[in-house]
Order: sequence, then C-alpha cells, then structure tokens
Amino acid sequence: MAELEESVEEFLDDADYVVSEYEQGYMDADAALSVLEGHVDDLREEFQG
Repeated sequence: MAELEESVEEFLDDADYVVSEYEQGYMDADAALSVLEGHVDDLREEFQG
C-alpha cells in the first residue's frame, strides 16, 4: 500500500505542476490535458499493478 500512496502523492505533485504551468501561460490547454492523461495512465497502471 505504501507504493500506491507514493504514486498518488507523485501524481498530485505532477498534476499541481501541470496546472501551475497552464495558469502561468507556459502550457496550452491541449498540452496540459495530454500531460495529465499520461499521469492518470501511470497512476492507473500502478493501481492495477
């Protein structure tokens, strides 16, 4: 379970970074969604193990 908790924490940190980059204008919406989808996929893979 500790691995899943670490994965969730990493996902949240990564998601916060993407949102921050988007809000500051460094990333457009399509790129932000693409990056977030990748992070969701990574988290899903970790969860399904």
